[in-house]
Amino acid sequence: MIITKKKEFKDIVDVVGKGPVFIAGCSECATICHTGGEEEILEMKNALIDKKIEVTGSILLEPACHLLNDKRLFRQHKKELERANKILVLACGNGVQTVSEISKDWDVISGTDTLFLGEIKRANDFEKRCQMCGECFVDTFEGLCPVSRCPKSMLNGPCGGSKNGKCEVDSELDCIWILIYNSLKEKDELHRLNELRDCKDWSKSLKMRRTL
Repeated sequence: MIITKKKEFKDIVDVVGKGPVFIAGCSECATICHTGGEEEILEMKNALIDKKIEVTGSILLEPACHLLNDKRLFRQHKKELERANKILVLACGNGVQTVSEISKDWDVISGTDTLFLGEIKRANDFEKRCQMCGECFVDTFEGLCPVSRCPKSMLNGPCGGSKNGKCEVDSELDCIWILIYNSLKEKDELHRLNELRDCKDWSKSLKMRRTL
């Protein structure tokens, strides 16, 4: 799922200005992250009203990144949208851009920062697992991705700065290469680390569209 975090409320107020504003959330990722579900929409609405900013209405999109569904749901709130001049979207960057595509007459504002595609470890605890680079080879690394889980995206072993199994950049982060090494060692397959891999072809991350 796509992991987001709330922007600072004061920063949102600065961009929203005097409004009036319409609020849109997302029924999927942002709801699970507690950044754009029904509860967060209501919380944002009340906070803006307390700042004397008019909120014309709100909607929970299902999900925010579904273009055709957004169009259908927005039609149901036509009058509320006509009274607003801005739309505050509590969803990932993809959801914000989807709303922007169908909302040319409004200023579309993001209420969240998009962090990564991640794993739900437990309630309210998420970890980065993928950055959707377009060239997946986790099978090469025991199902672990050094591109997304190493801050330096090292492809041929650790950088040399790890200490006690922890990352040089983030001391709370397990060095992914230590995890890969330990997994291969358990299988008596450390010889696989002798293979040097070419630099990653980042042009594959430029894929902009996929149709069935």
